Amino acid sequence: MRLSARNQLQGTVVSVKEGAVMAEVLVRLPGGQEIVSVITVGSVRNLGIKPGGSVVVVVKATEVMLAIDE
Repeated sequence: MRLSARNQLQGTVVSVKEGAVMAEVLVRLPGGQEIVSVITVGSVRNLGIKPGGSVVVVVKATEVMLAIDE
């Protein structure tokens, strides 16, 4: 699959916490960083997302904020 989004990060699903409608998916990147995605439970099931599975995290945002400690 090809996407226009350039921020695509390969990762491994660490955990999936399903709620009534939404699910929290924790993904670990190769360097050890973790990203959390909140998607519908239906999407988790349709995509077959499970711990240990490989996923691509796609970040598409109109704004990206940066901060520094002073």
